[in-house]
Amino acid sequence: MRFLLLFAALLTFAACGDTSTASSSTASVAGTGSTANSTIDPGALADRRLESPDIRISIPGVPLPGALLIGQVGEQQYRAGEFTVDGNGIVFKQAEPLKTGHYYAYFSDGAAVQLLIDQDQTMRLSAPNAATAVTTMTVKGNEDTRRLYESLAFEAGQQEEFRAVGEAIRTTAPGTDAYNELQSQRNALIDVREAFQDRLFAQAPDALFTSYKRAGRNPRLIDARNADGSLDEKAQVAAFRADFWDGVDFNDVRLLNTPVIFNKLKRYMTELTPQNADAIKASADDLLGRVLDQPDYYKFFANWITLQYEPGKTTVMDGAAIHVHMIQKYFTRERAFWADSMTVFGLQQRADQMAHSLVGQKGPDITVPGLDGSPKRLYDLKKPYIAVFMYNPECEHCIEQTPKLIQAHQGLKNELDVYAIALDTEADKWRNFVRQYGLSQFTNVYDPTNRSIFKTYYVDNTPELYLLGPDRTIVSKNLKVEQLAQAIKLAKSK
Repeated sequence: MRFLLLFAALLTFAACGDTSTASSSTASVAGTGSTANSTIDPGALADRRLESPDIRISIPGVPLPGALLIGQVGEQQYRAGEFTVDGNGIVFKQAEPLKTGHYYAYFSDGAAVQLLIDQDQTMRLSAPNAATAVTTMTVKGNEDTRRLYESLAFEAGQQEEFRAVGEAIRTTAPGTDAYNELQSQRNALIDVREAFQDRLFAQAPDALFTSYKRAGRNPRLIDARNADGSLDEKAQVAAFRADFWDGVDFNDVRLLNTPVIFNKLKRYMTELTPQNADAIKASADDLLGRVLDQPDYYKFFANWITLQYEPGKTTVMDGAAIHVHMIQKYFTRERAFWADSMTVFGLQQRADQMAHSLVGQKGPDITVPGLDGSPKRLYDLKKPYIAVFMYNPECEHCIEQTPKLIQAHQGLKNELDVYAIALDTEADKWRNFVRQYGLSQFTNVYDPTNRSIFKTYYVDNTPELYLLGPDRTIVSKNLKVEQLAQAIKLAKSK
């Protein structure tokens, strides 16, 4: 097996992934939050003096030229520097201390060595060969990295047992005696692993290694039962999610430069949280509530969650509701300490516009001039469903989607009206478009001032397609034309 210490070695035992760097800002954030297992004093961390790095690695058989030192910032890895060849190994030295965090020494053949770098940045790593490096690595001079490899070697020794039990659990019916016995075996393995780690933690309670590995621990699954004695998996997941961040010390900003925080954030928001707007907003509020008094974590979490569910990028139904919630609650002038006032104003203005047309709200009733110049009121359309189609006559995607909408409407015309709004164009171009593509079956409107549709139906990109139900509630938005029939069918089933 190649010596690829990327994420696979830690995925079984700890949450890993890319991270955000700690902010240099010292601005406070409004509100208070709770932290778990808080042992690190932020002031003490800020006052520590880091030494200049002197990192030497010797592993026979790996290609030495071109080896790189790779750190992590946000969701991206970055190149911290290049090793030079020194005798039988490689060396990294510079006058400026490295940022505290998790690093990889990458070799040109894809092999990599993990490093934990804190105050002590002098270390010597050696292994007899790449294939056995996880279990045979010798580390001198840096206790965080030494303990990391001691832990990795122990975990590698348990890996086959975990694999066998895991495969057996996946093929055994939950709630059966056999299933419960297998879970007990798995918990026993976890007990042994955590007891080993606890002994290492006790040697250096404030060490980066201790904080990193403790943060990576996952909560145990509780034995939740339904009234009939069957396993209550929903309750299990809810309890797991509630305890998911218990091992993370939000006072320790060093963790933001390791894989553990980003991986936990992504798993918490996208796997452990049901992917609907209400659940996602609740999870975001819970997490941000924990770090309101931790600016570095607050900034990272607020930015990532907001961008993750940005309209037009997320596949979650009505991601706009999540985006609006995040902007209006967390990107205020008091809380978004890293952004200038004009940026905050722009975000708030955009969120305010989006807030008028969220799924579940009444579709705004608008009146816009039609082809004959007379006002055409949206709510005057009588069929059970209304598609609000917003387009620009010169938009390539609009030109592509309009014929598809005409065809789709032919199959839905007994239950669907289309209110087609031309945007950001000229009257002649609008009229030519209506005539050229045969939109006479639609209610066609255009307001060159945009006053009649201001703060009504939010348009991020054209074409934009909303669907209103019989009570004129917005039942779907950001639709593609081919999704229209399915959206109507789904609305009818509710």
